[in-house]
Amino acid sequence: MSIENLNWDLPQLPYTLNVTVQEPHIDLMRHTNNVVYLQWLEDVAWAHSAALGLGPQEYQALGHGMVVRQHELNYLAATRLGERIVLGTWLTRADKLTLQRHYQFIREDDGLTVFRGRSEFVCVDIAEGKVRRMPPAFVAAYTGALVEPKL
Repeated sequence: MSIENLNWDLPQLPYTLNVTVQEPHIDLMRHTNNVVYLQWLEDVAWAHSAALGLGPQEYQALGHGMVVRQHELNYLAATRLGERIVLGTWLTRADKLTLQRHYQFIREDDGLTVFRGRSEFVCVDIAEGKVRRMPPAFVAAYTGALVEPKL
């Protein structure tokens, strides 16, 4: 199923990654462990950021980075070994210091949304670990990719 045919929460198509549930993802309950979803959040967020021109090397060169302040995780349905999952993410808010990202994960075989989440990021100076305003390159890349969230 193409990503255009999936039932995304927002009218704009998200940035996506495709994953397949592997044996190491499975826990005692025979479904994907909740910690794996957190790793998938990070994977799709970094991939999207890098696609916008702000990967780890650019963070290092600019001396700034975005770090998580808060995650909201909503597990809606179990995923199991071998299932293909489409990880979708959108940037929905940005200001001088913070960034908000929404996530929706859809099981490819039946189109069911299995997970929704939201993350709040804050910009920090990497060397000092202190909150700082986003450099102009961050503002340009991230605000240029903003979409309107559903209310």
